[in-house]
Formats: sequence, C-alpha cells, structure tokens
Amino acid sequence: MPLSILGFSQIPNFPNKEQPNPSAVQNYSTKNFTHPQNNQNIPALPSSFSSSNTSRIQQQNMTMVQNDFKRIEAEEKEKRQHKYSDEIQKQESKIYLLNSLADKKGTKAYYTAFNNLSKFNPEDYSVADAVFIVENAYYNDDKNFQSTFQNSIQKAVKIIQNQIINKKIDETDNSSKNLAIFQYFAENTKQNGKIVHKAMKYDFEDYMGVKDYSKMFVSKLMKSNTGQCHSMPLFYLILAEQIGAEAFLVMSPNHSYIRYIDNSGEMLSLELTSGMFSANSFVLNSGYIKSEALQNKLYMQNLSKKEVLSQTFVDLASGYIHKFGYDEFVGQVLNKALELNPNNINATLWKSNINQIRFQEACKRLGINYEDKQELQNIRNYPNLVGQLQEINSEFDKIDQSGFSIMPPEDYEQWLSSLNTAENKQKSEEIAERMRLLNAQKQKETLQQQKLKPIPPKKETPKVYTIPKAWL
Repeated sequence: MPLSILGFSQIPNFPNKEQPNPSAVQNYSTKNFTHPQNNQNIPALPSSFSSSNTSRIQQQNMTMVQNDFKRIEAEEKEKRQHKYSDEIQKQESKIYLLNSLADKKGTKAYYTAFNNLSKFNPEDYSVADAVFIVENAYYNDDKNFQSTFQNSIQKAVKIIQNQIINKKIDETDNSSKNLAIFQYFAENTKQNGKIVHKAMKYDFEDYMGVKDYSKMFVSKLMKSNTGQCHSMPLFYLILAEQIGAEAFLVMSPNHSYIRYIDNSGEMLSLELTSGMFSANSFVLNSGYIKSEALQNKLYMQNLSKKEVLSQTFVDLASGYIHKFGYDEFVGQVLNKALELNPNNINATLWKSNINQIRFQEACKRLGINYEDKQELQNIRNYPNLVGQLQEINSEFDKIDQSGFSIMPPEDYEQWLSSLNTAENKQKSEEIAERMRLLNAQKQKETLQQQKLKPIPPKKETPKVYTIPKAWL
C-alpha cells in the first residue's frame, strides 16, 4: 500500500564550504586520559639494588612489581578512555538519535516479534507463521487472537481441500490447485447444495488503514470476508502454502497481486480485489510504472521467499509506526528488510522517513530551524548533522533514480475500478475458459495414460495449521 515521503523539499544540498570548529558539543578528541599522578606510584629501583651484593632474584622480583604497576596503570587508563567514550556516545545519542518508545505498553511484543522473524531461514519458512507474528504483535500477544487466527486458516483450508477432492484434482496439478484457491476468493463455494463460503469483496472504506490499521491484516480479511490488495494476496499465499501449491507475490505501485504458472507454462496474474484474471497490460496501464522501476526490479517481479520475508519486516515496522511512532527500533527493523531485499522500495521509503524525522528532532534540540534555509547553514557546526543531511539527500537521489513515483489515492482507485471494464472482463473470461479447457484436457490425458476407469481420490485430512510454540 502507498507510503508517503515527508515533505522535505526545503532542505538544500549541504554547501561545500570550509567547516569551522564545532562549539556546542564538547570535543573530547584532545582529552588527556592519563592519570594526574601518572607513573608517580610506580616504585623505582633503589640505587642499592645495582650493587653486586643484590641478589638476582630480588632484582627480578622488583622488575615484576614495576611491570605490574605499569599494567594496572594501562588498564586504568583504558577504563577511563572507555568511560569518556561512553559519555560521548550518551551525549550524542540524546541529541542525534530518536527517543526510545520502549516505555509504551505493547512495544515489548514488537521486540519479541522482531527477534522471532529474525530467526527465520529466509529460504524456508512458513508465510502463515510470518503473518501471524506481525499481526500478533499489533494485538499485544492476545491469546484469543492466536486461536482465532489458527482456526480461520484451518476452516479455509478444509473448504478448498474438499473442493480439490470433489473435482478429483491431482495433487501434482499446481494449476488446478491454484484455480481452486482463486475460486475460493472469487466465487461462492457450494458443498452439498449449500453455500459454505461467500466470495470475498474489496473493502473500499479506509483501505489503506489510516484510521484503523487492522484493515491491512489477513486476520481482518478472514473475519469479515472483506479485504484489500495487501491482505488478500498474503492470505492467498498462506492457503497455497497449506495445500502445497506454488504461487508468487508481485508488487506494483500501491498494489500487490498473485501469479502462478498454468499447465501450458504460461504465467497468469490473479487480481484478487475483483476476482478476475488480469494481464501485464492492466498493471502497466496504471501509468505509474517507469522503465527505470522495471529495470531496478521494483515492480512486476515474482518475489522469492526471501523477498516476501523482507516485506514482512516492512509490515512489522509499519504496524509499530502506526501504533507508537518512530524510534530507533524502526530503523533496526527496516535495515533487516533492506538486508533481505535491497530493492524493497517500501523499506527504502520508510527509512527515508525515519532519517528525516531524526534530522528534524536533532535540529530542534540544537535550536536550529531546519525550515529556514539561512538558519539551516548553521548545521555546519555539527558534523553529525551534516552526515545526516547528506544521507537524506543520498536517499532522495536513490529513490528518484529507482523509478519510483507517488500514485495519488484517487488515481489508484480509478485505476483499480478500470479492471471492471467490459474489455478487461472479456479478457478475464477468455483466460478462464482457456484454463478450463486445459485442465479438462490434462485430466483426460491422465486417464488415458492410466488406461483405467476414474478412481475417486482417497479422502485426505486437510493440513492442520498450528502456531508453533516458539512464536508464542
């Protein structure tokens, strides 16, 4: 979903002028860490010890005593240096870092969630577990939420699995299993003549979660049967994972959707918000995908497991920001997201936001009005501020060069509604019909190869999703 960059257009590139000495922050670089009585406590060898009558053992003992004093003095000097270094860092953190929000109720659940997600093998993990961890943190480890989340997934899996059995779909038929999931989203599901699940609908009210961030959640979708382009594709991935189907999450401006490979080897796109098949042309017609964005793999790429996990960390940071605000923990989470996927534009945008806010707060603490171009020049007295501004400008350049562009909400809504035009509906129906014929032909060929009468598939117990105790 869309993320906005804070208005920071008034900040200029830092002028290349000679930098004066800092004045407001104490300079510890010339601090003398030597003890005032340095070396005065180390005993010197008496002159009598140089006589031939002095035993060699006594000389060795005295030398050892001297070395011990020197070692102790060196250790004390090092401790004092560390102490001053810690004081410097402490003072600088009060000025240049965001205040911690750790004292707010509920933040601990997010710290636990971050640690749990960080334990995941990026190439082999459960999407259901990842989504649960993110949403469970928002609800502060509510036990009722845990049972509801688990039971809702199991209910959906059971319905889809029954459809697979009733239609005699081969367990190795990835295309047909994806179609069964898609129909769970797009159509009313009937079993024994009764509707057991109604088609899911797009929730147009507060679909970006501005007023109620839980609108973004899979748990909200499962509860209300309405969702949007964030929750629906994630739920699809969870269901595909549970029934053993392969599908991919794909990002586009302000949007995400699903792809899978059909039996002919063609990559198909599923638009869950409208329950239709779509083509690449529909996404490109939004008008907000630049060639640079495609070259930099920001959009219209099948995300790997590792890249999906990167987006999960962004979702964790986003929930934290909406619930508590910005602090350095957010930066830690976003760094992890970018470590997993440097091309994650959402992580880049959020990181740009936090860097701007950190700079603004530091300016306020130092009495600098960052909105005044003339007064802003005073940051040259503070090297840390200069570095922060340079990083902000560097990120702006990176975002501009990536091909990213902001898509206004009204344009997004208009583009999304355009999927329901007669032309797009006709394309969707054509794809659906071709899918039906392909699946029917494959089933026929399978039966001919077996040279046997159709055998009803054995009844299998649907896979049971259980939240691991490690995440609770």
